[in-house]
Amino acid sequence: MQLSIDLTGREVLVTGSDTAARQAVRRYQAAGAVVSRLSTPAGAPHDGPLPERPFLVAAVDDGQPGWEALLERCRATGIPVAAEPAAGPTGRVTLVGGGPGTTELLTVAAVKALRDADVVFYDRLAPYQELPSLSTAVLVDVGKRPGHHPVSQSGIEELMVNAALAGRNVVRLKGGDPYVFGRGGEEVAACVKAGVPVRVISGVTSAISVPAAAGIPVTHREVSHMFTVVSGHAPLTEKEHTHLAGLGGTIVVLMGIGTLHQLAAGLRRAGMRADMPMAVVERGYRPGQRTTIADLGTITTAAADCTNPAVLVIGDVVRVAEANRGSAEAAADLDRLAASLMGA
Repeated sequence: MQLSIDLTGREVLVTGSDTAARQAVRRYQAAGAVVSRLSTPAGAPHDGPLPERPFLVAAVDDGQPGWEALLERCRATGIPVAAEPAAGPTGRVTLVGGGPGTTELLTVAAVKALRDADVVFYDRLAPYQELPSLSTAVLVDVGKRPGHHPVSQSGIEELMVNAALAGRNVVRLKGGDPYVFGRGGEEVAACVKAGVPVRVISGVTSAISVPAAAGIPVTHREVSHMFTVVSGHAPLTEKEHTHLAGLGGTIVVLMGIGTLHQLAAGLRRAGMRADMPMAVVERGYRPGQRTTIADLGTITTAAADCTNPAVLVIGDVVRVAEANRGSAEAAADLDRLAASLMGA
């Protein structure tokens, strides 16, 4: 059971070593509490004045002996004691896959990493709007937009490495998965080169989740037994069009609006049939999500006003989604009819 308490103006004593308690201190300060510190069971000169009777004691598990006797005295006098986890190691980088942009698809490991961060470098495809509720870290926007890169990729890597070398726990929050067109490999290499410990927390890739948000399965029994994921940032070569058209299965293109015309024309030249169904799913899991369905021969006209972020899906699985959508709508109609009859 999770309880919420208004701590605005309340005195909270946080116990535990400075390193282990640093994130707990920030969390309680962010909640509006007046925070005092006790870094050792016997107190330390730098701890400053302590409240005579705090509203709450936040006990950080820092592994030091001697805390339990103090905490038992607090409980015996009626002062609530809240157990807090120790902050994570300092001087390291964690690449976190943020999924397609909704906090509901963040992994448990991602939420924990954000909670433990001292600084978060995030991009616009990650669920950045909710970051203040997920982390008390310093939040730095390093996102790139089409034609506008305020911080270069090398600049992002430099910021991450320098923050870690300065002793901070760094999270690099990226949309989707760091290793699916997320340049995660480059960022890991930069950390390794600088001698900075680094780990990667996988995320839910938009290549699968965004089609799913529109009801499109990337594979389906007796329809498609494979899918290929392609970056849409740059036009494909004729050889790549030929290989894609010959593979069969489902083709998923990420951020492909800018190259949609070349893609559709190239696949047609490579022999893909003009009536191959195709979907453009814009802003998956975000306000204004929209799906445009046409076929390969008409998609450029149908999707003329579509914009990135978008995921393109090419293949007969799009028809599966249309059939399922019709069944779902029919079921909803039956439910509404049954409800009206019961009301009558």
